[in-house]
Amino acid sequence: MKKIFLLCAFLFTMLGQAQIFNPVKWSTSVEKLSDTEYKLISKATIEKGWHLYSQNVPENGPVPTSFIYDDANGQFKIIGNTTEEKGHTINDPVFEMEITFFEDTAVFEQKIAVVGDEKTINGFVEYMVCDDTRCLPPTEVDLPFNLEESNAAAAVSTSENAEADSNPTEGNTTKLPAKKSEKTLWGIFFIAFFSGFAALLTPCVFPMIPMTVSFFTKQSKNKAAGIRNAVIYGLSIIVIYVLLGILVSLIFGADALNALSTNVWFNIIFFLLLLVFAASFLGAFEIMLPNSWANKVDSQADRGGLIGIFFMALALAIVSFSCTGPIVGTLLVQAAAGGSQIGPIVGMLGFSFAIALPFALFAAFPGWLNSLPKSGGWLNTVKVVLGFLELALAFKFLSNADLVLQLHWLEREVFIAIWIAVFGALAFYLFGKIQLPHDSPITHISVGRLSLALITLSFTIYMIPGLWGAPLNLISAFPPPQHYSESPYGVGYTQLGSSNVPGGHHDEVPEGAHLMPPHNILAFDDYDKGLAYAKKVGKPVMLDFTGHACVNCRKMEQNVWVKPNILSILKNDVILISLYVDDKRKLEDDEIVDSKLKPGKQLKYIGQKWSELQTIKYKTNSQPFYVLMGHDEENLIEPVAYTPDADEYYNWLKAGISSFKK
Repeated sequence: MKKIFLLCAFLFTMLGQAQIFNPVKWSTSVEKLSDTEYKLISKATIEKGWHLYSQNVPENGPVPTSFIYDDANGQFKIIGNTTEEKGHTINDPVFEMEITFFEDTAVFEQKIAVVGDEKTINGFVEYMVCDDTRCLPPTEVDLPFNLEESNAAAAVSTSENAEADSNPTEGNTTKLPAKKSEKTLWGIFFIAFFSGFAALLTPCVFPMIPMTVSFFTKQSKNKAAGIRNAVIYGLSIIVIYVLLGILVSLIFGADALNALSTNVWFNIIFFLLLLVFAASFLGAFEIMLPNSWANKVDSQADRGGLIGIFFMALALAIVSFSCTGPIVGTLLVQAAAGGSQIGPIVGMLGFSFAIALPFALFAAFPGWLNSLPKSGGWLNTVKVVLGFLELALAFKFLSNADLVLQLHWLEREVFIAIWIAVFGALAFYLFGKIQLPHDSPITHISVGRLSLALITLSFTIYMIPGLWGAPLNLISAFPPPQHYSESPYGVGYTQLGSSNVPGGHHDEVPEGAHLMPPHNILAFDDYDKGLAYAKKVGKPVMLDFTGHACVNCRKMEQNVWVKPNILSILKNDVILISLYVDDKRKLEDDEIVDSKLKPGKQLKYIGQKWSELQTIKYKTNSQPFYVLMGHDEENLIEPVAYTPDADEYYNWLKAGISSFKK
């Protein structure tokens, strides 16, 4: 390995630029728990700008970090699973799923029980890292653990000369990137805050505002006392709901919350829960807490003082539960599924603040009460609208479960059809064409209701082209991805042959090639077959070093390759060979060879073969990476990586093709 590194260093000097990236360094340490139990600690130190993926990644997502510990001799037993610290979770716009990753550092721990006299335990980690412009192929690193050197870190790395990280692991409390975590929590807060305002406009809460404020102003000796009592009342509401958020966080814990977004059973339970909430809001029944609870709380409210005010706030929470319960439940589900243990607490803080704010304001300015609209049928309309929204959101959780199980029961077209039906029914309801059990007779439609009806109808019409393959960018985070559909080309098209596919230019797909939907680009995934075909038809080759889990590869394909001038070149002027460096299909026995970069190891997977080809021949291991080459495998132009500027990419293609024609 050392010789290989020296050779790479020499090439770096000769070529003036080397692009072999090694952004992660691993160190190991051992913590002795008892005479027979130990904790194996693996710490990843990640260069700034790069991120390492979690062990828990949804199917069809990036390559997860995974650990294997060699216990073939039976000298120790694995206790539980490898744990990891809390990472940063985002809703990835390319994979359209919740993905957790780490920045700066990541610590993984595994408990073992030694049953023999083994002093050294060998393991290895496979991982994948990306930055904002490239993804590296999956990498394996050996992890040695010396049990005789408990708490002493041993540094390892993907290259022999990597600088050792000699600092022992200190606990399991690496902080999240402040800016990104704050952004997520602020998002939860504002969603909850506006949900609280929506709850205010329900028939269980809205009428309580003038009644409660009048009570405080009449019972207080002066205006200042009334304001003080109302403020205490509002703070009591906040405390009650925040305590509920704390309770949810403590019950689930951080590990469970991180798993919610992709756990099948949690998503199914949330789906059923939201269906119940939706049915309640639509008028099928009311979700109410036992009357005995309200009676006991009312009796405590008569005590007066701070305790009495607190129990008045608790009485409000119990009495209004039939309206606020479904909203609170949905908020807790959403915040918990985000993977942040503090999320439910922040959500309840935002919700309760919106509920409490009017009581304090109207107590300070009681004259404002005259400007409040009178209670009436419009309050039930708000409740029904919330019910339709709960119903639509429920199918998002069912879709999550379907995606994880890959059942293809709720594919993109079915999901969109359900949403069209839900929001179409909501539009008819707002226009007064549908009436539900608790609705008052409609003699006329207000301007506000008409405006909301028109917005809902417009949104419904907007979704209809999604049945025929439209991307629907406004709701891209909700339906399944475009490839998870009955037909990637849209309803009404099937790939029975190239002529049946819109834009098909190939009479017959050659051996080893396929047509990439939805734009029907002819592509090979085998180097030799693609090169042979290029020689046969007399066209240059475009090597596309890519990956199934490569975010920026998908961005290039979805945003750059689709430009008409570029798409024309890819379909007519070059032969595309896409080499997936994370392809986990096994090579045939006669294709397995020894690695030239890692002596003593073999290339067993197709992705390893293409990754080593890219690293050795082009001195880079990041994706995407594009090469235009001739029939003698010579470069026609300097290769490029991630190039989001379509004009720049087009000029690069044209220059390479012109060089081939010369």
